[in-house]
Amino acid sequence: MAMRAGDIAAPMSTVAEDLPAREAARVLAAQNLPGLIVVDARGRPLTVLAGTQVLRMALPSYCQDDPALARVIDEAAADVILRGIGERTVADLLPRNRPELPVVRTDATMLEVASLMARSGVPLVAVVDEQRVMTGAITLDGLLDRMLGT
Repeated sequence: MAMRAGDIAAPMSTVAEDLPAREAARVLAAQNLPGLIVVDARGRPLTVLAGTQVLRMALPSYCQDDPALARVIDEAAADVILRGIGERTVADLLPRNRPELPVVRTDATMLEVASLMARSGVPLVAVVDEQRVMTGAITLDGLLDRMLGT
């Protein structure tokens, strides 16, 4: 029997656009995730908040513009950097041109998932039911593990 997206989709934390950005950063760190799936009030996936986007908003612009300046901030002061997020929400951290989150139905084949992931350049695919409510997600690592039988 062919393996389907619903068979290998794993639970994944999601966030709403109105969640404080600090809380989203905590979820990213606690679960060691490269990004978070942003969902609407019904649980339907909208986009991905990449961890790098959180860093981009938290770091002072001078550290991003000139890596030599970043060297002058010692590790003890690193906690100050996250204060740069301030009172922003997840919506505030999302780029203007939000990346489209690849989405498949639970009955999609592994080849369909791989093809979508490759085309989109996003190493994460949301798996949704008939109402487009997210039931889980497939990461690139998870997909390769299944395809390679590891």
